[in-house]
Amino acid sequence: MVGSLTMVESSAAASGLEDPSPLSRAAMAPPEVHRVDVPPEISAFQCLKLRLREFLFPDDSFHQFKNQPFLKSLALALQYVFPIFAWGSDYTLSLLKSDAISGITIASLAIPQGISYAKLADLPPIVGLYSSFVPPLIYSALGSSRDLAVGPVSIASLVMGSMLREEVSPNKQPALFLQLAFTATFFAGVFQSSLGLLRLGFIVDFLSKPTLTGFMGGAAVIVSLQQLKGLLGIVHFTTRMGFIPVMQSVFRHEGEWAWQTVVMGLSFLAFLLIARHISLRRQKLFWVSAAAPLTSVILSTILSFVFKAPNHGIKTIGHLQKGLNPPSANMLDFEGTYLSLTIKTGIITGILALTEGIAVGRTFASLKNYQIDGNKEMIAIGIMNIAGSCASCYVTTGSFSRSAVNYNAGSKTAASNIVMATAVLFTMLFLMPLFYYTPNVILSAIIIAAVIGLIDVKGALRLWKLDKLDFLACMSAFFGVLLISVQMGLAIAVAVSLFKILIQVTRPNTVVLGNIPGTNSYRSVTQYREATRMPSFLILGIESPIYFTNSMYVQERILRWAREEEERITKLDENPLKCVILDMAAVTDIDTSGVEVLKELKKILNERSLEASVSYRHYNLKFESLVSNLLDMSEKNDLQLVLVNPVGQVAQKLSQSGTWELFGSDRIFVTIGEAVAASACKVNV
Repeated sequence: MVGSLTMVESSAAASGLEDPSPLSRAAMAPPEVHRVDVPPEISAFQCLKLRLREFLFPDDSFHQFKNQPFLKSLALALQYVFPIFAWGSDYTLSLLKSDAISGITIASLAIPQGISYAKLADLPPIVGLYSSFVPPLIYSALGSSRDLAVGPVSIASLVMGSMLREEVSPNKQPALFLQLAFTATFFAGVFQSSLGLLRLGFIVDFLSKPTLTGFMGGAAVIVSLQQLKGLLGIVHFTTRMGFIPVMQSVFRHEGEWAWQTVVMGLSFLAFLLIARHISLRRQKLFWVSAAAPLTSVILSTILSFVFKAPNHGIKTIGHLQKGLNPPSANMLDFEGTYLSLTIKTGIITGILALTEGIAVGRTFASLKNYQIDGNKEMIAIGIMNIAGSCASCYVTTGSFSRSAVNYNAGSKTAASNIVMATAVLFTMLFLMPLFYYTPNVILSAIIIAAVIGLIDVKGALRLWKLDKLDFLACMSAFFGVLLISVQMGLAIAVAVSLFKILIQVTRPNTVVLGNIPGTNSYRSVTQYREATRMPSFLILGIESPIYFTNSMYVQERILRWAREEEERITKLDENPLKCVILDMAAVTDIDTSGVEVLKELKKILNERSLEASVSYRHYNLKFESLVSNLLDMSEKNDLQLVLVNPVGQVAQKLSQSGTWELFGSDRIFVTIGEAVAASACKVNV
């Protein structure tokens, strides 16, 4: 029988009187056998099926289809694929009123931002408006968020422009540059939708919050510095993105600064920042910040027209073509020299767009207490970018600034995106000539005001207080973007995130546990000062699965704990160490290497003498040499290894490998209290 030992409570304890010493109870009461269950064995096929289901469908996406008739299942499937049918069937005039107000409000922000962000990507301004029309319509049918406002975003625009500019000049080869932008957008959409269809959304999670905080902050600074070209009226400006090249270019071309442009730019930048500050201080005045960009465009255009700004050195947007999005499917290029460039650009911008879109969607969903499906969001964003690449659009996703305005304006459904797209359509059909006199400097001011909100100083300080390694990741990404390049900053961010994961996986935490006086609870002696060590026992908690990546470390750390405990016992002249207890409640899984380590640990500790002290240099030897040295220590007392509370999968693997029988039923226990009591009887403590 597979089981463990536990002690029958003494009559004093049974009558409600506490005995502060578990060891005294062990000395008075005989042990009683209790069963430690091993989960029933399942076939390899069933195990694989369960693993894949939990891996691909952790949210149990098909639960709603269970026990439903065919027609009902068909309707549910249609609503699942096209969420517009779910909320559209119950749509009312009251909802339309709220969504119309929200849609018009975000359109006032989306129009100037669309033009500005297209400029940031070195694309024609009209492409930014195109990208604020088609993608929102597609998202409204496929997306599951009620608050996400779709369109171009600053970071993806910056990255796309900088990556394509490395090989193709947007000024010398504008047609080729535009062709590559559409092709990269297509690949971004394919990559995004593939992640959703294959249920691989966890890949996006490798961009952790700290690395994104640093990356976004660094990118925001670079974006702002790049706008000094328009803000100062500089004609010749560097195409490089680093902080040093940009500042060198600014001061090297000091003679090109135009005071008229500087005055207008700083004035409207101050207006935009004041409007943003007002909205942050008073949430009900959100519309002030939302309307400020369009107001700036209107006022600056009037001033430019009245005072003939082009005659005073202030450059304007010029002619914008009226009409609907022209088709661009014929411009997609899947062959030739630049194919690898467009694939690389598409994947990187696709990851950034997905990360921002899903993060924004989840943020506002939590505020309204509803759920969004991350994989469905990936599919929706991917399809809208695939379609957008065929309709003269570049990479789009959910924008935080527009989504915040949408949320504060009281949006109820994704129909607000339809209203916004309609307003953009009206602008493209009838209002394009009005942008002729709009100064370029206003677009720079709008971009700077928008990206300043991405610099999260408070968030970085919070990381410093909570986790220094997270702060290091944040700063690495920030300075990588600032001093090297946007792409390198992103690569550094991912590398630091992976490094942190490797540290956590390969160096799991182990703690010494002690008894809380008057209870049967055992807690970390570092965390709980009142927790006391049990005489002759070393109780260790392992707070991680044991895999091949960390098994040797776990082994060496446990042996080191044993050595340090023996040194402490010798120094304080306490009872000799008799037993090492491993609390495996937090060991959620174990592989073959982990099982072998438990076997070796048992063998080593059983042959290890009480007085033997292991020199620290042994840990620099090979494992075989370590085992040999420990086995050579010839004293008469053994050091017992005991396991406590192995969970389902761990217990099953221990049983299947024969390790369970190797330890025996008298060295595997349900609780630490039972292990201490039973082991105390056995080793005569």
